[in-house]
Amino acid sequence: MMRESYDDLDIAPLIDHTLLNQTASDEQIQKCCEEADRYNFASVCIFPGFVKLARELLHNKSPKVCTVIGFPCGANTSAVKLYEALEAVENGATELDVVINLSWLKSGKTNEFNRELAEICEETGVVVKAILETAVLTDAEKRLAAELAIDAGVTYLKTSTGYYGGATVEDVRLLKQVARSQVGIKASGGIRTYDQAIALWEAGATRLGTSGGVHIIRNPRHQLNQENQD
Repeated sequence: MMRESYDDLDIAPLIDHTLLNQTASDEQIQKCCEEADRYNFASVCIFPGFVKLARELLHNKSPKVCTVIGFPCGANTSAVKLYEALEAVENGATELDVVINLSWLKSGKTNEFNRELAEICEETGVVVKAILETAVLTDAEKRLAAELAIDAGVTYLKTSTGYYGGATVEDVRLLKQVARSQVGIKASGGIRTYDQAIALWEAGATRLGTSGGVHIIRNPRHQLNQENQD
C-alpha cells in the first residue's frame, strides 16, 4: 500500500491526549478534555491531581481518564505506587500509565519488579500501561522488561515518559515481537507529525501518547514546532 493511502486514516481514536505539565491549570485541563471529546481521542492523560476534574468533565463522554503512577522516575516504594494507583481509580481513572522501577530491572531484581506491577494490576482492576523507558534500556533489557510486565498482567507496554527520549519505530517493532499480540503497545514521547504517528502505527503501536494530537489531526502534513512534554 502506498503511503499516500494513509493520508485520510483517522488516528484520533488511537491518541491518548496528554497534558503532563507541572504548571497546568484547571482551565487547561478543561480544554484538554474538551479537545479529547471533540476529536474522539482515546483518553486524556493527566496528573493524578486532576483526575477528579477530568472525570467530571468527561462524564458520559467516550474519552477515558488516564493518569500516571510513579511518574516520571518510577523509584517510589511499591506501597506508595499502589496507594497512588488505588486513589487514582477511586477518583475516576480507568487507565493507569505506571513507570517501572528501572533500578530493579537493571539490578536483576525481577521478582520485585514483577510483584509491584502484578499487585497494581490485581488491586486496581483497570487498564495498566507499563512505561518501560526504552531510551535508557538495552535491547535485552527491553525484552526482559516487556516479558516481566506481560507476566504481571499489564494491558499495554508503553515506550517512554518523554523525559529521556521518545518512541522509535525500532522499539515499537521490538515490543510487538515480544508481545505477540498478548497486549497492546503505546508509543509515547516526541510524536509531533502525522507521518511519525503513522510510522509508529505501522510498526505495531495501538495507542499513541502525545500532547500534539490536535495539531497532528488538523495538520497531517505539517510538523509541530512547539516543544511539548509527552
